[in-house]
Amino acid sequence: MPALSGVVPDVTAMIGNTPLVDVSRLSPNPDVRILAKMESANPTGSIKDRTALSLINDGEERGLIRRGDTILEPTSGNTGIAMAMICQVRGYKLVAVMPDNVTAERRQLLTLFGAEIIESPGDQGSNGAVVMAKELAEKRGLYMPYQYGNPANPRAHAEGTAEEIVRDCPEIDVLVAGLGTGGTLMGCSERLKRHRADIQIVACEPMQGEPVMGLRSLDDGFVPPIFDITKLDRKMLVQNTDALTMTRRLAFECGLFVGVSSGGVLHTAARMAARMDRGTVVGIVADGGWKYLSAGIWTDDTDVVEDRLDRGVFW
Repeated sequence: MPALSGVVPDVTAMIGNTPLVDVSRLSPNPDVRILAKMESANPTGSIKDRTALSLINDGEERGLIRRGDTILEPTSGNTGIAMAMICQVRGYKLVAVMPDNVTAERRQLLTLFGAEIIESPGDQGSNGAVVMAKELAEKRGLYMPYQYGNPANPRAHAEGTAEEIVRDCPEIDVLVAGLGTGGTLMGCSERLKRHRADIQIVACEPMQGEPVMGLRSLDDGFVPPIFDITKLDRKMLVQNTDALTMTRRLAFECGLFVGVSSGGVLHTAARMAARMDRGTVVGIVADGGWKYLSAGIWTDDTDVVEDRLDRGVFW
């Protein structure tokens, strides 16, 4: 019997092939087009679906995990949620180590997908989760894919994210992505530079001490092993308030409901557009806004927003 059109074997087959959306109304230069790569269209709503699938596939292919095993991973939320979803499909258990100050939605989704959550100190951010996860993995003898140091992370973006950009927008001049694990930037740099050596790879990095969820400052002391700064053409700093302002603009002006790190990335894309004569900038929208509803990001009360930013309760 022939396969039905549009039928996929399971939810993991829905990962990838995300659209590019024109958000050029945000560009300060009418001759520079800005496109948003909508990774929020993945099944759990983030680019980390690609990463998690690549990590688990790699573990299976190398014989490091088999059905019924428990996997442990440090996460600020999205990778853990994506990994928990895939573990449910593949028959694994997941222990997610994450900061205790992440939004309620992230905890709820992890629980929904059957993950065990172990909390690390929120004031230590994702770096603290990494330290705790390493200790627990060794103590419990559990397999940790370790997104921060596993080549399967950037490979997911070289073979997937960037390959799709080359296919859908071969004229790309600049790629802007958030600086997190480094996987998206490293993988996209490798593939896009092969497409055309003069494509600019730009990292959006938070100001030191400003906890923009999903982004990390290299000045905070931890450089992911997969990260190679020589593969970047530029790093641009973004403030929490600028990221938040652009997040709201994306919703109100473009109808795109995204996370705050994506606001930071598109803010950086607009800054790059202002420096260019003409061309095309692609910004990676790493996740949607659904996991941040409880944070009150979209309130009109500026004092409330600034207070929450100061106390880090968005994360």
